[in-house]
Amino acid sequence: MADTDAAVTSTRRGPGLIQGLGLIDATTLVMGSMIGSGIFIVSADISRQVGSPGLLIVVWLLAALLTLIAALSYGELAAAMPQAGGQYVYLREALGPLSGFLYGWTLFLVIQTGTIAAVAVAFAKFSGVFFPWISAANTVIAFGRFGISTQQLVAIGVLIFLSVVNSFGIRTGAAVQNVFTFAKTAALLGLVLLGFLLGSNAQALEQNFTAFWRGAGWRFEVFRTVAVAMVGALFSADAWNNVTFTAGEVKNPGRNLPLSLGLGAGIVLALYVATNFVYLRWLPLSPGIQQAPEDRVATAAVQLMIGRGGERLMAFAIMVSTFGCMNGLILAGARVYYAMARDGLFFRQVAEIHPHYHTPAVSLAVQCAWACLLTLSGTYSDLLDYVIFAVLLFYILTIWGLFVLRRTRPEMPRPYRAIGYPWAPALYILLAAFIEVMLLIYKPGYTWPGLIIVLLGVPVYHLWRRRA
Repeated sequence: MADTDAAVTSTRRGPGLIQGLGLIDATTLVMGSMIGSGIFIVSADISRQVGSPGLLIVVWLLAALLTLIAALSYGELAAAMPQAGGQYVYLREALGPLSGFLYGWTLFLVIQTGTIAAVAVAFAKFSGVFFPWISAANTVIAFGRFGISTQQLVAIGVLIFLSVVNSFGIRTGAAVQNVFTFAKTAALLGLVLLGFLLGSNAQALEQNFTAFWRGAGWRFEVFRTVAVAMVGALFSADAWNNVTFTAGEVKNPGRNLPLSLGLGAGIVLALYVATNFVYLRWLPLSPGIQQAPEDRVATAAVQLMIGRGGERLMAFAIMVSTFGCMNGLILAGARVYYAMARDGLFFRQVAEIHPHYHTPAVSLAVQCAWACLLTLSGTYSDLLDYVIFAVLLFYILTIWGLFVLRRTRPEMPRPYRAIGYPWAPALYILLAAFIEVMLLIYKPGYTWPGLIIVLLGVPVYHLWRRRA
């Protein structure tokens, strides 16, 4: 048993992986993984829940605060333990191999692959603006009550294509990431600049800013509503931690990992908050934002700004955004399953490295297969709600691990120390725990199944241990 523990808790860089990511690459991986389709869509659902322009902004500001605290806290862990697998390694080292396995198990089943599937479905959904035959209503394969639509087929095709591309080397995947991250960041920045430079909608200004705080107050119902509504904002701001999965391939990780986390997350979060002010300048909360067709808030705003062609312009921008987001998620996620396999906690073949391209090609293929199956499992909003509960749970545990490691391993080299420690990480844990409790109570249909999946990993872990 002691030998097994030593094997599981070892920290090592995988053979064959090469350090090919610089600071710009790592930063674009953070930004590109964060910016998907959420910022263009989820404000509609958030506004319906909170019913107030002020509370809409509060939701995004709180999501930005939590995300930035977490990113700065993870910077310390990433700089101290720059191994492939990132968060899996931090949990393993701080709380034991079972915690690390449960994270990797849930990442594979729900978190990473579920997010990949959701973003792929969003990409296909907006492709339908240019190609009407791509539609959830256009079934091409039917098996009794079960059918596969052209929208699902497009989503699966893109997932397979990007998984193959990322098999051809870390520099190939990084090049794709850089191009699409610069493009979609420019598109989001363009939306913000247009929203402020072209003026505003007088009706939107009157409705949204003369009663900015309507419905707000220091009541428990307001806190509960805000907590539950944060699912969309947190999902849109998620995946910033993906760069830690590739830590074994980042040059000068003690400097570049914390810096990329802070820079990447900070830039994206500032753009997100600014984008929501643009929505409020151009669209009345009701019916403009709350009743935007298919929740396409950004499209509705741009149509008012520039007139005809706004829908197609935003659809193209969102396709670029989701394509780059998928690439970052696919590139990073495979490194976690690779690290688990090297520890004897996943299929042995997943630990294999391509002899020529130095990539975890088998891990990429396994991830792709499961993500493709998930595209057939539910709608975008279903996957969104399902993913965020498990994400928050492991963020809480990982940041708690920061406290644990400061106490149990004070001698560990720490090139960077978390800003605001211990108060900022403690605030994150308290706020995130409150959100988790509210989700368990008020969205049980999504959160309890997610929690059960996490717990089912316990017997699976012992099975892998026995095999090892």
